[in-house]
Parts: sequence; structure tokens; C-alpha cells
Amino acid sequence: DEPTTGLHFEDTRKLLEVLQELVENGNTIVVIEHNLDVIKVADHLLDFGPEGGDGGGEIVAVGTPEQVAANPASWTGRYLKEVLDRHEERRKGRIAALTAEPAPAKRAKARKSA
Repeated sequence: DEPTTGLHFEDTRKLLEVLQELVENGNTIVVIEHNLDVIKVADHLLDFGPEGGDGGGEIVAVGTPEQVAANPASWTGRYLKEVLDRHEERRKGRIAALTAEPAPAKRAKARKSA
């Protein structure tokens, strides 16, 4: 239940590595979490709502993070979409930087000798 509560960002990253290793070894992991950095890397989501407490308890969205982000009934999806869009923009920026033509080197001006 919300394992990232109180964790430093680096500790959250380490936790995600451990969870991924467990999955790669054939384990099923169920996590209750509100941290969008954790939610965005999940294989499958169940979003309960539409509100918290007495206003919740219904399954609002099911699927991959991208599918939940596309569901207008999901509060989580609305915020998750922003995170996924930012991640995609950064990814495209890194790809563009890697594939860009190198800028031509400027020639140094000749020095005058005395």
C-alpha cells in the first residue's frame, strides 16, 4: 500500500528496479500507489474512483498507462496523460539530439606573430 510514501526520489528509483526484477523473474506484483512516476511504468492499471472515500470504489479505468490516460472518466488518467506527454517530449528531444547533424566546426582565427 503506497510503498513510495516518504521515500526519496532515488529510493523510489531503487524500489522500481527491485519490482521490475521480481516481475522479470515471473512474479506478479500488485501495488496500490498514487505516485505517477510509479504508475506510468506499470504493465496494467486498475483505477478506482471516481472520487475518494464514499465517492469511490468503482472501477473507472482499466488497461495500460496509455489506455488509462486516454480515459476521460479517470482523474488519475488526466494527470497521468500530462506525465506521459512530458516523457514523450523528452524522449523525442533526446532522439533528435542523437540524430542531428553535427554543427560545422568554426575555424580559429590566425594569430598574428610578433
